[in-house]
Amino acid sequence: AFCRGRIVRVPRGPLIRVVGTEVAIPCSVSDYDGPSEQNFDWEFSRETDFVRIVSTWDSAFTSEEYQKRVGRGDIKLRRSSNDAVELVIRSIQPADQGRYKCSTPSTDATVQGNYDAEVQVKVISDGLSVSGSKARSSASLRLSEGDSFKLRCSATTTSPEHTHLHVSWQAKSGSSWRDILSLTHEGKFQPGPGYEERYRSGDVRLDTGANDTYRLSVSQASSADGGAYRCLVSEWVRGADGSWQKIQEKSVEIATVSIQRTDVVISTSNVSVTERDSLDLTCNITTDRSGIFQAEVMWYFSASPDDTLSDAQLLLSMDHDSVVSDSTLISLSHVDRNSYRLLVRDVDVEDSGYYFCEAAIWVPLHNGSWHKVVERTSAPVSVVVTALEPDYDVFLNASKTPKFSDDPTELNCRITNVQDTEANLRFSVSWYYRQRLPGDEAVPEELLASMDADWTLLPGDRGRERIQNGEIILSKKSADTFTMRIQWTSEGDRGDYFCVISAWSRHRNNSWVKSKDVTSSSVNIFWATQDYTLTVEAVKLKPFFVAGHTFEMTCKVSSKNIKTPRYSVLITAEKPLADQSGPNGTTRIISLSQDSVVRLEDWTDQTRVDGVVLEKVQENEFRYRMYQTQVSDAGLYRCVVTAWSPGGGGMWREAVNGLSNPIQIDFQTSGPVFNVSVHSDSPTIYQGEVADLLCIVTTEGMLLEPDDMSFDVSWFAVRSFALDREPILLASLDRRGIVSQSRRNGSSDLSLERISPLEFRLRVHGCEDHDFGNHYCVVTPWVRSATGVWQREPDIKAKPIFLSVKMDVLNAFKYPLLIGIGLATVIGLLSCLIGYCSSRWCCKKEVQETRRERRRLMSMEMD
Repeated sequence: AFCRGRIVRVPRGPLIRVVGTEVAIPCSVSDYDGPSEQNFDWEFSRETDFVRIVSTWDSAFTSEEYQKRVGRGDIKLRRSSNDAVELVIRSIQPADQGRYKCSTPSTDATVQGNYDAEVQVKVISDGLSVSGSKARSSASLRLSEGDSFKLRCSATTTSPEHTHLHVSWQAKSGSSWRDILSLTHEGKFQPGPGYEERYRSGDVRLDTGANDTYRLSVSQASSADGGAYRCLVSEWVRGADGSWQKIQEKSVEIATVSIQRTDVVISTSNVSVTERDSLDLTCNITTDRSGIFQAEVMWYFSASPDDTLSDAQLLLSMDHDSVVSDSTLISLSHVDRNSYRLLVRDVDVEDSGYYFCEAAIWVPLHNGSWHKVVERTSAPVSVVVTALEPDYDVFLNASKTPKFSDDPTELNCRITNVQDTEANLRFSVSWYYRQRLPGDEAVPEELLASMDADWTLLPGDRGRERIQNGEIILSKKSADTFTMRIQWTSEGDRGDYFCVISAWSRHRNNSWVKSKDVTSSSVNIFWATQDYTLTVEAVKLKPFFVAGHTFEMTCKVSSKNIKTPRYSVLITAEKPLADQSGPNGTTRIISLSQDSVVRLEDWTDQTRVDGVVLEKVQENEFRYRMYQTQVSDAGLYRCVVTAWSPGGGGMWREAVNGLSNPIQIDFQTSGPVFNVSVHSDSPTIYQGEVADLLCIVTTEGMLLEPDDMSFDVSWFAVRSFALDREPILLASLDRRGIVSQSRRNGSSDLSLERISPLEFRLRVHGCEDHDFGNHYCVVTPWVRSATGVWQREPDIKAKPIFLSVKMDVLNAFKYPLLIGIGLATVIGLLSCLIGYCSSRWCCKKEVQETRRERRRLMSMEMD
């Protein structure tokens, strides 16, 4: 609106319309201001003056000449959008020919553009005539499926204008009409939806003939082609803008076509026959065709009623010349004009399935050839072939039943009372297990193993692993007896067992098909069991002893309800100090397996590798000895015994565990008391310096000579301000004076030495920032007793001291500063030297004296 202003549009004229038809003249407005919904006024003029017809906003706008027609609805406005309307004249008359003006009241802020538009309407007489065929027989046609038919209609026009006709043939389906084929006003053939393929193949054609006739030809008629047919003709004229406009339309019903469907059915419904009998089926073709025709019949077989012809198996066929394909056991015969019989001799169980026939009707042509006009397929018929089942019984018994766990179990499945057996019959077996629960709760059976027709063993999920390991053995003892043996029966095998004997019959193609299953009664495998009991008693043989003597204890075991048990023994100690290795404070010392194999568990004292002994005294008695006991051996000692019973395959199965009463080792000593502390004169040092840490041992109580005591010293560090990390071993010094250091990643070094009988010094050379942290020592005292035996005392941990490492700023910058000053001095001297050399040799100039010429001076006047 800002650029062009309001624009009112109507179609370009003249608009040619046929008298008596409905006329709709559109009018729209664009590029306007104000409300979105615009109002319109329509006026009419035959010559000069305009007469008001109708308005969208003023009911008093209509002139007296048009009030009646507007009131009856013969003339009205139909709004298509907010900015467009249509002037609708229901039945236009010659008096309505003239100029029509559409105007819009202004809603713009400024007056711009056009506010009205005119269009010329020309009314012509109705010259279109449409008629059908004059023959009465064409009003109703009764045809057979596959026949052809033709329909004719005539259409002419005497319009004074240059108009074109659009002819369409339509068929009525239900209450609506569908297009078959059209000849458009532009001279093009246009098939309707669903008729494109038939138009391309020539089965549906539209031909023009003399006297303006239009003929519809339909070949290969089907049941869908039945119904009423009409000829629809519309008249078109090209408008001033070059587009085609439909000005009127007429139709006439030509004929009603009925198509007699050809059906193919099988005379019998579902059939049940016995094996070795004959199957007799008849295919009937229902048609009202009276002329010459021949039928082509094909019989099919499928395992499913939903299979298509491509998936089904062709059994036998007869073409329209009555030539039958060859087959030994199947025959196809022509019973009468419309019936064809299929006979299958000596049926087998494999012949069970669905049978259906397909029939095609062929008719002769004028040139002597045959043409297929229709093809139908019957509904499938279910055929069930009942096998000749053998008659036999199955008996299951247990020849061996277990009394205890791991005893063998043997079951025999026998076939008895076999009657009416044939040479082409064999038996196989399937073994099942069902757990027996208290009450009436249903438990599904589990397949242990089965055999197929070739007697191939097929293990089930429950028995697969045990069959592969040889724990379950399946065999056939005789022609009528199958055996299952469980080598070692466990408590999980208790339950019901039964067998299923399957009979297999050999068919014509030498394949084996299962014909019958007979299930035996179940056999229950059960034995009474009692809970295992195990009692362990520990006895201390020497009630009083001192450090250095031998500790000795025995473990006596008694058990109940365990078959031929063997025992494994483990000696444990519960110590009150930090040398406990188990998660619950228990140290595992030595064990003896059920096969009498001795093993050291967590015994780590290398000086006393042979200091502990565990031996079997009797089948149920075991003795533990510990030589040269130390004070650190104090604690509670127990026997952990496991009872084992023989399992499958020569293996041992754990039955039950038992724990003995504790035996305490407690030493009453009056020796000295040791204390340990850590000291440093300078706990805060700078990088690169040496840190000295002293581990000082003090004694209280009884005094000892220095030669009667020795110490193991270990230094640890925790790299944090708080003791919240794992300690790191730095170095250790044993009582023999051997120093051991842990591996280090930094450049600093360690040294550990004994500087007095009770003082040990740790030095950290060239300290770095990662050497900070809490440092402490752990001391293990060793005291020589009066008998000359060295006794180990409990470990003593000192209170940690924090070592802080700082950076020496002066020393850190001393060497870089000296290096910088030296480099600057050298560069300055080198620059002076280069400057001097350049001025001395490269920039020297030679001064030449100019020769004076001997000339006289000229006078000023001459100059």
